[in-house]
Amino acid sequence: MSSGAWTGVAVAGITAAYALGSRRLSSTPLSAAIVFVGSGILLGPAVLDIVDLKRDAAPILALLEVTLTLVLFTDAMTVRRRDLVTGGFLPARLLGIALPLSLGAGWLLAWLLLPGLTVWEFALVGAILVPTDVALEKTAITSPRVPALVRHGLNAESGLNDGIVLPFFVLFLAAVPGTHYAQEGVTGVFWRALVLSTALGLLVGGLGGRLLQWSRARGWDMWEWRQVYPLAVAAASYELAVVTDGSGFIAAWVAGFAFGFVLRRYRAGVAREDRDRTAEFTESLGRLLASISLLIFGAVLLGPALEHLSWRIVLYAVLSLTVVRMLPVALALAGSGLRPFTVAYVGWFGPRGLASVVLALLVVEEHVPGVELLGRVVAITVGLSVLLHGVSAAALAERYGRWHTRAAAATPDLREGTPVPESPVRTSGPSAWRSGTPPR
Repeated sequence: MSSGAWTGVAVAGITAAYALGSRRLSSTPLSAAIVFVGSGILLGPAVLDIVDLKRDAAPILALLEVTLTLVLFTDAMTVRRRDLVTGGFLPARLLGIALPLSLGAGWLLAWLLLPGLTVWEFALVGAILVPTDVALEKTAITSPRVPALVRHGLNAESGLNDGIVLPFFVLFLAAVPGTHYAQEGVTGVFWRALVLSTALGLLVGGLGGRLLQWSRARGWDMWEWRQVYPLAVAAASYELAVVTDGSGFIAAWVAGFAFGFVLRRYRAGVAREDRDRTAEFTESLGRLLASISLLIFGAVLLGPALEHLSWRIVLYAVLSLTVVRMLPVALALAGSGLRPFTVAYVGWFGPRGLASVVLALLVVEEHVPGVELLGRVVAITVGLSVLLHGVSAAALAERYGRWHTRAAAATPDLREGTPVPESPVRTSGPSAWRSGTPPR
């Protein structure tokens, strides 16, 4: 049997095993991310050598690119205006102040700790490790004991920051000699990857949404095919940007915004009080692919990186998850009226996940000179995040919830207690909708 077949068998087996025990595992510190990443390490060249990036590079990169496209599209599609207007000061500060500060801090820290890289490779490290992944903090944003303001703030931040970071990533990559983007120069990349890709995303997403609502109003479409439709819109936006030498990821992210806006603006055949379930299949598929992508990450990046640890890499990973994230968050929330416990909670739950993994592998594909060190730094940081955030989520959510209950009782006008309308909450890479109440 070929290695590719064995890879398929192993991935299918692990996915099936987790599905069978998922409810039992949900009450333990073993999150889905920990299980899949750990399984990936076992399948990789460090142990069983079933999955290897050098041998299986093309299908691995294809899988990860498809997964990130779905994540970007569905995350953007499900960000609602009311999440940003009511209590929107939290995501606004996290995205407008903390994100650029974190990017700059990651850049500076790489310059101090990672000798041998160029200034733009330092910048790439910072950009790759800025996006947060709500999949790794599931309990932290779904626990009903955590105030809605905090849950929706973290949710909105995670849904938006990966798309916001993409232009920086593309421009930094264009500044590195020898890459595909460098051949066009920063100016060419700006017009093609940013301006043109944004325009194509708006066109495809907006037109796609209008055509779907037009069809629904006339009763022409079937439920089963309506569920497949968002996949086609996401793929079309991505591929159109690629064939025009733009950024497929930026186009898919923008298309998700336009598609979701149109579906909410023109709700043909959907009662106002009901949410639109058009993207359920796309979200479920993306959730599955995100878990498999974490398994691949464990095999091809984290496992090999564990064999080449150094104190510099470990220190960078630890500081990236603490100082580089938590200090900018504290600065961004200064004067907001939020209590120190809330600021610490928001600062801690900024896990790194799928977006960082895919962006790192894109750098590998571009053959950036410092790619080995860069890849190891990203792998150890994401791996440490999977472990620490996964293990701490339930316990810290419970402790923070108890504190908030006491504080709200003692202080009726507590800022964290500001009412926020309930809206669906994403609990995985692409959005898995939840009302905020744990499943029965």
